[in-house]
Formats: sequence, C-alpha cells, structure tokens
Amino acid sequence: MEAKPVDLEERTALFAEAVRGFVRRLPRTLANIEDVKQLVRASGSVPANCIEANEALGNKDRVMRFRISRKEAKECQLWLRLVNVGDNLETDTERKRLRQEALELKLIFTSIIKKLE
Repeated sequence: MEAKPVDLEERTALFAEAVRGFVRRLPRTLANIEDVKQLVRASGSVPANCIEANEALGNKDRVMRFRISRKEAKECQLWLRLVNVGDNLETDTERKRLRQEALELKLIFTSIIKKLE
C-alpha cells in the first residue's frame, strides 16, 4: 500500500485526480452522467478550497475554507455511493477506496477546524 502524502494540498489534489480517472471507467447511464458531474465538481472543490485556506487573509477565512473542503469531501462520499459501477469488481473496489479517502479527508478537515476555532 502506498504511503499517503503528508502535504494536504497534494493529497487532496491526488484525490481529485483519482476521481477523474475513476469516472472514466464508469458505465454511461443517465444517472451516472448527472452524478459524475456532481462528483467531479465536489472532488475538485476539495483541493481548491484547501489551497484557499492556506492562502487565507485571516483565521475566520481559513476556517470557512476548511469547512467548505470538509463539506465537499462529505459530498464526494455521497456521489461515490450513488454512482453505478456496473458488475465490475475492480471499479467497485476503487470506489470503496475513494470513499475511504473522502472520509479520511473529512476527518482531517474536522480536526483542523477544531484546532483553529
């Protein structure tokens, strides 16, 4: 198992990239098309807001950006749950891994927020 990056900006960017690779392998159903749009947006928002938090003008702004990252990571968990992977066991395993990463990111953001408040 690969070690996870210590740098949170890098870890969240790798998550967003992994989501993009994952969605390319999904069946093209009407529901998936809509759910994938939401998943891609939410996964990209996680690192974007993490970067914004690290460049924040003050503590309130920093906390708000981390809260948004946490919210988007939680949303990714939902969209990953809803997408249809078909009968592909490999794709389902990847979905579970991505859901776990989204959960871990959410917990990291929760910890950061608690320390900043």
